[in-house]
Amino acid sequence: MAQTVLVVDDDPAQRRILEEVVRRDGYRVVSADGGEAAIDVLTGVNGKDIACMILDLVMPGMDGMGVLEAIAPTHGDLPVIVLTAHGGVETDVKAMRAGADDFVIKPVSPERLHVSIRNALKVTALTGEINRLQKKAKGRLTFDDIIAGAPSMAPVLKLGRRAAQSNIPVLIEGESGVGKELIASAIQGESDRAGNPFVTVNCGAIPENLIESILFGHEKGAFTGASEKHAGKFVEANGGTLFLDEIGELPLDMQVKLLRAIQEGEVDPVGAKRPVKVDIRIISATNRDLIQMVTDGRFREDLYYRLNVFPVHLPPVRERKEDIPDLVAHFVSRIAAEEGKKISGATSDALAMLMAYEWPGNVRQLENTIFRAIVLCDEDRLSVADFPQIAAQVDGYDVAALVPPAPSLPKPTADVQPAMITDEPQRTGTNGLAAFARSTFGEGVTITDDGGDLRKLEDIEADLIRLAIEKYKGHMSEVARRLGIGRSTLYRKLRDLGLEPGK
Repeated sequence: MAQTVLVVDDDPAQRRILEEVVRRDGYRVVSADGGEAAIDVLTGVNGKDIACMILDLVMPGMDGMGVLEAIAPTHGDLPVIVLTAHGGVETDVKAMRAGADDFVIKPVSPERLHVSIRNALKVTALTGEINRLQKKAKGRLTFDDIIAGAPSMAPVLKLGRRAAQSNIPVLIEGESGVGKELIASAIQGESDRAGNPFVTVNCGAIPENLIESILFGHEKGAFTGASEKHAGKFVEANGGTLFLDEIGELPLDMQVKLLRAIQEGEVDPVGAKRPVKVDIRIISATNRDLIQMVTDGRFREDLYYRLNVFPVHLPPVRERKEDIPDLVAHFVSRIAAEEGKKISGATSDALAMLMAYEWPGNVRQLENTIFRAIVLCDEDRLSVADFPQIAAQVDGYDVAALVPPAPSLPKPTADVQPAMITDEPQRTGTNGLAAFARSTFGEGVTITDDGGDLRKLEDIEADLIRLAIEKYKGHMSEVARRLGIGRSTLYRKLRDLGLEPGK
């Protein structure tokens, strides 16, 4: 569904012009003929759907400044573009201080208004993500900032909030990509350690010979290459939380030292003469079966019971599919703004397909899939055709069926010896297409007609496109990639060459 823009202007003619400009840019339009009417729209049942407001500054009754002041407490994040026939520095500054995001002078050109709306929506989409990242960096992320409305996530939120009320060690279990670090951050953000350091250590990503130094620190000159003193992750997290991700990857010899550091509340930096006291809260995470690792002798039993005091199991995406629409909306909003694409969401068919998929890579895979789809998409919403890799693995979704079939073109007669396309540009003038045809279709494309004369370039190109569509089963993104052209260019060529349906 396209984003909705509220146009507020008391002049009917000007309002209709603005409506038409906004509508041509692909947005839905809601209009109000004055300040009071604008407030009614914003506070009404559909007020939450308004993504941006274009506001005339000078109106009878409640003017633009009055509207800005009235909506500040409840709609402070709504992007507002102010219009006025009389610009000035003092007016601009006053409007900006009241909450306006942009200021344009009447009569505004369609191009200027388009840029203003696009920038306002982009900034708004990124603001939420920036605020979340800032809260996470400052150790103040909470469970309210996490998309977790599925019933299977209710126990996670309940246990997480309980764990935040004490300093009990927490072990978060779950598959790779489910968001274990996000849960750990929320536990920190709702605890009395909120705002203190939140230090993450991926135990599987540290070279074995550097684990002790990275965790516990070292003194200058403690070993070759130790040119200066290093505090270590335990000391960095002092007063806050140390998150040990993929704890199952920690070597056995380091598990002994980790156990002592947790039990004693102190660490022994490499080369130091005395231990250093630390006050930290330990949260660990794993995607492995630690009990089985204990049985196999690959993980210390005493360390396991020291870490697994308060276990929290984070379900995979396939067990919380109710969250997929919200996760998709979140990723689309952020990534589309980052990429400068005017994409407002996904179609119902696309969402149904995404919810039917199992997502072995969980949230991380979903995010990357949305990223790829947004790069491919040329429309205002993501469709099934933008997820060819997912559609190929979900029953009932065939991307090829969504692409208009190319009509059959005349085949060369059997009694004519075809002249093959070659890589000689002086003969064919189509070097890149020739290479593609030879490597992909072999003997299937000719450059001469029945009389032995060269065929028109557009006819050869039509043959190549038709064969490419057949070979790649209508996956237009793959066809475009193989031909070395953009997807929008491919569709234009289909139209120009008369390969549209029914032709």
